[in-house]
Amino acid sequence: MSEAFKAEAVGNDADDTRQTDVLIIGAGLAGLSTALSLPKSLNITVLSKDALEVCSSHYAQGGIAASLDKNDSVTDHIADTLIAGAGLCEIEHTTSILSAGQQAVQWLCEQGVPFTQNPDTQISQQNAKKKPLTELHTSDLHLTQEGGHGCRRVAHADDATGRHIMEALNIKAHAATNITILPYHEALTLLTSPFTDSQLNPHARIKHCQGALVFDHINQRQFTFRSRTVVLASGGLGQLFKRASAPNVCVGDGVMMAWQAGCRLANLEFIQFHPTGLALADSSFLISEALRGEGGRLYCPQTGTRFMLDVDARAELAPRDIVARAIAEQIHHNKLGYVHLDVSHLPATFLRAHFPQIDQTLRALGINMTVDPIPVAPTAHYSCGGVVTCANGLTDVAGLYAAGEVAYTGLHGANRLASNSLLECVVVGRNIAKDLPRYLKNVTARETDSFTTVLPTSSYATTEKTLTDIWTPPRIAHAQFIKLPSPVFNKYGENNSKGKFDPDSLLKPDITKVTAELKTLMTDHMGITRCADALEQALTQIQAWQQWLTRAALPHQSDAHDKSSVMVVDELAYLQLARQLQLATLIIQSAYQRFESRGGHYRKDCPTLATMPLTSVIESLSDQLYHQHTDFNQSVKAAQPYPHSTQDDHRLLEI
Repeated sequence: MSEAFKAEAVGNDADDTRQTDVLIIGAGLAGLSTALSLPKSLNITVLSKDALEVCSSHYAQGGIAASLDKNDSVTDHIADTLIAGAGLCEIEHTTSILSAGQQAVQWLCEQGVPFTQNPDTQISQQNAKKKPLTELHTSDLHLTQEGGHGCRRVAHADDATGRHIMEALNIKAHAATNITILPYHEALTLLTSPFTDSQLNPHARIKHCQGALVFDHINQRQFTFRSRTVVLASGGLGQLFKRASAPNVCVGDGVMMAWQAGCRLANLEFIQFHPTGLALADSSFLISEALRGEGGRLYCPQTGTRFMLDVDARAELAPRDIVARAIAEQIHHNKLGYVHLDVSHLPATFLRAHFPQIDQTLRALGINMTVDPIPVAPTAHYSCGGVVTCANGLTDVAGLYAAGEVAYTGLHGANRLASNSLLECVVVGRNIAKDLPRYLKNVTARETDSFTTVLPTSSYATTEKTLTDIWTPPRIAHAQFIKLPSPVFNKYGENNSKGKFDPDSLLKPDITKVTAELKTLMTDHMGITRCADALEQALTQIQAWQQWLTRAALPHQSDAHDKSSVMVVDELAYLQLARQLQLATLIIQSAYQRFESRGGHYRKDCPTLATMPLTSVIESLSDQLYHQHTDFNQSVKAAQPYPHSTQDDHRLLEI
C-alpha cells in the first residue's frame, strides 16, 4: 500500500485542494462505525454538514435490533424482517447483515456505549465490583420489543439510544490520531474519473470516485477534497416533508450526488412514516415505538375506541406501515390532527425509569404521560430506498462506498422493521472497513503526489486482475426500471450548459418559500396514501418551480470544478433547491410507476399487491443521458413490471 496522504485541517492556498486517504461524507453512526473500524494506518477525514449532533443517528430513540436472547434466533429475526419488508427484501443481504447483529452490538459495548442492563446484571453488579461499560457483554443488556418483532430483541440505552451511541463514538473518533472530523463542511459533488485498463472495454462507462467538492460553511468558501476512496454516509431525505423526524440537514443530497456520479437508485417511493410523532405544533419529536412495545395503546380521542384491535391481530405491535395508515385514517375522520397514545395503565416508576427523555420532554410541554394521553400523528421518518449497494457497501462507482439511510442494501424491503436501521449502519460500516483496504491494495492512482486540476485515471496494481476482481457492482435480480422523460434529467444536463448564475434574478426569500411549499406538496401528495391524480398534480407543480428556478440558470457544469471560483451562499441555496426538486421528481415518478400497494407505498387507486414483487430502479444520470441516444424506450417497454397493469398505466408527464 502506498504511503498515506496527510489529512490537513486547512487547505493548500495555492490550488485550494486538500488530501486524505478516505473521505467519509457524514458523521452519523454509519460514518463513524466505518472510520473507527478502518486500519489506523489510513488517514481519514469525516465531513459533517452541521454540528456533530445534528444527524438522525443522534435522535434515534428505540434501540438496535439483534438476536441476543437465548430464546431468540437469527432465523426468527430474518423472518420478522422479511414479513415487514413485504416481499421486497434482498434475502442474501438481509441474512448477511442480521447474522452479524450480535457482533455489532458487542462492538458498540466495547466502544463504551452505556446500554441499559437487564435487572439480573444490575443486581449482580451491586453485590460485586461494577463492570466498566467497555466490558459489558450482549447477555448483560436489557431488551425491549417493538412493532413487527416476535419477541424482545431491541437493545437500548434508556430512550435515547442514538444520543448515547453517538456520544461514545465521538469520544473515540476525536481520540484517534488518524481521524479528522470537520463539522460545518458540506459535500456538493462527487469527483470521478474514468477507470481505464487494457483489459476493459474502452467504451464501458466505468468511473472511479476520487474525492468531492466541498463547501466550508465556517469560511464561506469551496475547495476540493482529493481522496483514494469515498464513503457516502450522508443520511436520508426526510426534510422533503413538512412533518419529519430527521434534522434539517437530511434533504437527500447524498442520494443525488451518487446518482449524478454514476450510481443507480432503488425503491425511492418507499418512505416510512413513523406512526407516533408528537402532534404538537411543528414538533419533530418522536414518541418511541418501545412505548407500544411495553403495552402502550392507541385510542380515538372522540370515541375512546382502541382502533388497532380491528385493524391487525398484532394490534399496536403491527409493522409501522400498518399502524401509520390506521392512524392516518382515524385522523382523516376525526379532523383533529392526532390520535391518543395512552400508557397511563403502566406503572409510573417504570415509565420514568425506562423513558426519561420522553417523560421530561412531555412534562416541559404540560403532559404527564403517567396520567395523560399523548397526542400523536405519523411523521416522515425513514427512506427504505437509496443508492444501490450490497452488504459490503459497494456501489456502481468504483471506490465509492455507501452505508446507512442513504444506501439501499435491500434489508428494509418495502417497509423497515423497527430498529434494524442502527444495526445496518454498524454492520455495513464495519463491512466497508474490511473491504476498503482490499480495494486500495489492488488499485493505485497514477500521479498520486501530483494533485492537479484534472483528475488522473486509475489503473490496476496487477495487470492480471480484471475490474470484477477488484470491484463488483451490486446486482438486483428482479427490477422495474423507472422511465424518466428527457426534460427531467436534462435539468442536470444540456439545458443548463450555457447558463450563468445571476444572484439578482433569484431572491433567497423566494427559495425559502418554495422549499417550504415543496415540503407541504410532498406531505399532501406523496404521503402515507397516494393516487395517480395527486402524483400528477405534484409533478406539474414541481415542473413549474423548476422552470421558475431555471430563469436563474446554474453555472456551467465545469464551473463546479473550478478551484478558483468561490461559491456564494445564494448560489448554494439555488443548488440545494434544484437538487431537492429533482429528487422529489424521482421519488414521485417511482411512486407513479408502481401500480400496486405494498409496504410503505399505498395507492388507493391500486390497492392490491402485484403478482411479482419488483424493485424500482432508476438508472444513473449518465446512463439516462446515454439512453437519450439509444433505443431506451424499447428496453423500458420490455420491462413492464406488473401483470395487471396496462399500457395507459405507464403514461408519463412531460416535466
